[in-house]
Amino acid sequence: MRYMVTYDLMETARNTNQWLGATATAMASYPVFSMFPNPGLQWMAAWGAVTERTFKRMTVKPDWGIRTFTCEDGRDHLVNIETVVERPFGDLIHFNVTGRTPNPRKVLLVAPMSGHYATLLRSTVKSLLVDCEVYITDWHNARDIPVSAGKFDVEDYTLYLVDFMRELGPDTHVIAVCQPAPLTLAATAYLAEQDPDAQPLTLTLIGGPIDPDATPTEVTDFGRRVTMGQLEETMIQRVGFKYPGVGRMVYPGLLQLASFMSMNGERHTQAFMDQITRASKGEATDHDAHNRFYDEYLAVMDMTAEFYLSTVERVFKNREIAKNEFVVDGHKVDIGKITSVAVKTVEGANDDISAPGQCVAALDLCTGLPASKKASHLEPGAGHYGIFAGRSWRDNIRPLVLAFIDANSGAPAKSTSKTKKPANKNAAA
Repeated sequence: MRYMVTYDLMETARNTNQWLGATATAMASYPVFSMFPNPGLQWMAAWGAVTERTFKRMTVKPDWGIRTFTCEDGRDHLVNIETVVERPFGDLIHFNVTGRTPNPRKVLLVAPMSGHYATLLRSTVKSLLVDCEVYITDWHNARDIPVSAGKFDVEDYTLYLVDFMRELGPDTHVIAVCQPAPLTLAATAYLAEQDPDAQPLTLTLIGGPIDPDATPTEVTDFGRRVTMGQLEETMIQRVGFKYPGVGRMVYPGLLQLASFMSMNGERHTQAFMDQITRASKGEATDHDAHNRFYDEYLAVMDMTAEFYLSTVERVFKNREIAKNEFVVDGHKVDIGKITSVAVKTVEGANDDISAPGQCVAALDLCTGLPASKKASHLEPGAGHYGIFAGRSWRDNIRPLVLAFIDANSGAPAKSTSKTKKPANKNAAA
C-alpha cells in the first residue's frame, strides 16, 4: 500500500505545481493591477503560465499532429491514423494517406518503450511518410491498463513485435529506434527459426544497446551499480486509484522524467528561465521552439514493473542479447539463424546514452549473414536524439537508410521525393 501512497504523492505534487502556476497567472493578471504597471507582476504571470503548462502536459499523451500530405498531384491529402492490430499493451498503427497509391516501401517503425510515447518519433514518421508507407508501434501507458490484462515483460514485448511483423508480411522494412533495438533483433531471429516466410526484408537498428558493455555510459554504469533488489525497492510503485490500472506495479514516468532531467539539469533550468523571460516580454507562443520540444519531452508514460526490471536484468546486467542467450517463451533464440534479412546499424559519435560500439555489435551476432547484407554507419557529431529525429537524420542518415532499403528490396522502389513538382516541397504537414 505504501507504494500506492507514494505514487499518489507524486501525482499530488505534480497537480499542486500545476495549480500554483495557474493561480500565479490569474493573480498577476488581475485587471486592477494594470493601473500600476509592475515588471514583477509580468514576471509572476509568465512564471505561472510556464509552470502550469510544464506540469499539465506531463499527464497528456501528445497528438501526432500529422493531418495532411501533399502528393504528386499537388493536392493535400488527409492522413488517417488507422489501427491495424490492437492489443492491451500496444497497437500497430498505420499512417494512411487517403487517395495515394500505397508506396512500395513498407516501413515498420519500432518505437521505444522507455518513458515517452511513440509520438517522440513524430518527425521521423513525417520524414519517412514522404517516401514510405509507414507503420509504427504505439505503446500504451501502463497506468491505464487494468491488472486483469496480465503482465508485460521483455518476452511479451518481443512476441508483440513478432506478431506485428507477421501481420505486415515479408515485404516489410523494420527500423528500430534506441531501446527496442535488441528486442527487435531477437524478434527477427525468432521469426527466422519459427516462421521464415514472415521475416522482414531489412532491419535497421538505430542507437540501440545491443551490447551495453561495448562502450559503457552513465546509463549502463547505473545498471551495473545497483542491484535488482534496490531497483525494485526504490523505483517500483503501485498505480493509485485515479487511473484504470489501479494496483498495477509500474516504473512511473515521472521518475523516469526526473532521471532524464537530472542528466542535463543546468541546460533544462536555463531553457525554462529563458522561456519565462520570453513570456514576460510577450515573445513566447504556444508553438515556439521551447514548447514544441517540451510538450513532447515532458509527456511521460509508466512502464510495467516487469518490463522495466526484466530490461535492466536481462538486457543490461546479464547481457542475454549480447551473449546470444536470450530466451522467448521457452525457446532459446539464436541470432545466428538470421541468414536473409539485411541488417544495418546507425550510431551517433556523440551519443551519451547508447554510445558508439553498443549498436554495431549486432553485426557480429549475425554470424549466418553474409557480409554483403551487413552495413553500419557512424554519424559524426550526432547525439542520441539527432540520429533519428534531428538534422543528422534528415540530412544524412535518412537518405542512407532509404538507399539501404532499396538495395535490399529486390526491385528498388522509386523515390517519390525526387519526382515531386515544385509545389510539393512541404510534403508532410
